[in-house]
Amino acid sequence: MSKNNIHFDISERKVLLRLLDVVSVFCCLYFIGVISEFEYFVLASTKWLSTLVLIVYLMVFATIFELYDLQKASKFLIVVKNTIITSSITVLVYLLTPFYTPSLPSNRLQIVYFFLAINVALLLWRYAYITLISTPRFYKRILLVANGKDVDAISNSLQKSDPNYKVVGYYDIDQNGSHLVQNKNIAQLTLSEFSKMAEDMTISEIVVSIVNAEGMITELNNALIRLLEKGISIREYLGVYEELTYRIPVQYLEKDFYRYFPFSRSNQNKLYLLFSRILDIIFGVIGLGFCFILLPFLFIGNLIANPGPLLYYQTRVGRNGEHFKLYKFRSMVKNAEQNGAQFAKIKDGRVTKFGRYLRRSRIDEMPQYINVVKGEMSLIGPRPERPEFVKSLAENLPFYEVRHLVKPGITGWAQVNARYGCSEEDSLDKLQYDLYYIKHRSLFLDIAIIIKTLSTIVFFRGQ
Repeated sequence: MSKNNIHFDISERKVLLRLLDVVSVFCCLYFIGVISEFEYFVLASTKWLSTLVLIVYLMVFATIFELYDLQKASKFLIVVKNTIITSSITVLVYLLTPFYTPSLPSNRLQIVYFFLAINVALLLWRYAYITLISTPRFYKRILLVANGKDVDAISNSLQKSDPNYKVVGYYDIDQNGSHLVQNKNIAQLTLSEFSKMAEDMTISEIVVSIVNAEGMITELNNALIRLLEKGISIREYLGVYEELTYRIPVQYLEKDFYRYFPFSRSNQNKLYLLFSRILDIIFGVIGLGFCFILLPFLFIGNLIANPGPLLYYQTRVGRNGEHFKLYKFRSMVKNAEQNGAQFAKIKDGRVTKFGRYLRRSRIDEMPQYINVVKGEMSLIGPRPERPEFVKSLAENLPFYEVRHLVKPGITGWAQVNARYGCSEEDSLDKLQYDLYYIKHRSLFLDIAIIIKTLSTIVFFRGQ
């Protein structure tokens, strides 16, 4: 076996963060109980329910407030802010569920100890993670086999998804090309240099990106087989890309799309679809209830800062390409599209100040619960697009109409991960996330989307 260095995969890091969050908090609470008369939270087999509730609350709120976002988990100032918010909400909710948690202590100072213990435990462990684990010694060192013109894009996509994923060298399958790689830290290698570096250095794995079999020359194929026999992991780029970015790279699939894109069984699972529909109705009714509560305030705000109709509708493309009327609270000036349909843009001048608040808080989407109750939309799914845009996007983006195999949603995997779609390039980015959702659609992924949607609302990131 090769002498690989120690490294953590992206999923392993998240598991490690979650596990040590819980362990550090419980160790700190136990330590306080030993050195003082702290009695509010006691680790004991007879109090397993209160312990389980604390774990659930901590995991959920830590996820919502992005303590498991690896891009932010290595930045201490962001971690401090998110930790304090997480522990504050966790303690508050924990105190407000007395039936499942310990009764409030007579000495209210113990609540302060409880709050401080969670903060201290999380901050100490996260500081240790940043200084000891999120360092170059645990980076995953990668060699690429790819066309030289794709190396920068491949390297950037991998390192953007996992900051600890470092491409250190590549073999160019286009030997006749003269491609200049912008990243000077990535060395171009001959086949012999490539094999020697893979054997001598602490390489975690080799990633191969070859669109068709013509790029796999006999010498390269034999070299990779020898490296594989020596225990070096060799993986195909499309699989690595999907695993790290949670997207389907449709621009690289070409005619082999269906080989890489088996549809999720949940798309035909009647039990899952029934459960999903029941949740849609429940959330739809609750959402409309909140909408009616906010309606008087929205009406006044619209009257003052956004004169004109409060509610409006647009024609959108739904499941199987059928058109329906999508309802929204108006956020733009009247006659915003008098020159024809156009993509909304970031800092769009047509959006009023009140409308910008509606968008950033996602309140403008609340009337769509009408569409959910009617069955035209689901709570979770690809965002429905306008027919004018669908026609052009379907012509220019591969497999775009696959999005219409499932119901569109108020929120979705693309909405919580991709930037706002104001161009064809952004639409391609969102399409990759939408296809990932259709491929991996499940109850667990739906729950993850709901939690990430809450993060979007909490941090006011609506567009």
